Amino acid sequence: MRRDDVATARTIAPQSAIAIRLARGLELQVIDPSGEQVADLTAVSMTDVDEIFSAGRTIDYNGTTRVTVGHQLYSNRSRAMFTITADDVGVHDLLLAPCSAKMFEILRGQAGHPNCLDNIAGALRPFGVRRDAIDSTLNIFMDVKVQADGSIRIEAPASRAGQRIVLRAEADLVVAVAACSSEVTNNGSCKAVSVLYG
Repeated sequence: MRRDDVATARTIAPQSAIAIRLARGLELQVIDPSGEQVADLTAVSMTDVDEIFSAGRTIDYNGTTRVTVGHQLYSNRSRAMFTITADDVGVHDLLLAPCSAKMFEILRGQAGHPNCLDNIAGALRPFGVRRDAIDSTLNIFMDVKVQADGSIRIEAPASRAGQRIVLRAEADLVVAVAACSSEVTNNGSCKAVSVLYG
């Protein structure tokens, strides 16, 4: 938290997103108030928005698809963006892209469905981030199981009410967090997410 221990709290409404500035050394807590709700997180450098979170680099440098306390999240330029300092759940996804309008059309035959890509792009637009630059997210609390044949299965989120993950910024960042818009991902209902930062 900030050196004066004053933090800002915000609620992210169901199927929406926010973007915030987070200076190096400060912490972001992402909290699941109700349980079984995924939050999609991405970030860009505050000084160069072409430097953006990379799930692929994060998997490469940690040697795992399951990040938790002590692991770092990396940018497309191989720079550490966050360190995970606390984690009540320990189950998060780095494999799947944020849900999009096209995903709902292609996979579920639903047109015009609220989605994380649109919400994150809207939140980051005032900071000059191009929609096409948003490729991957840390899908907080999302439980994706890889089967022996390589197929994937999405389980109910592992989080219970009040559980959180805490990330320390390792650079000056603009961070976007979405309350995931997919009913399937969130065990049937989309709920709010809380953040505490500073």
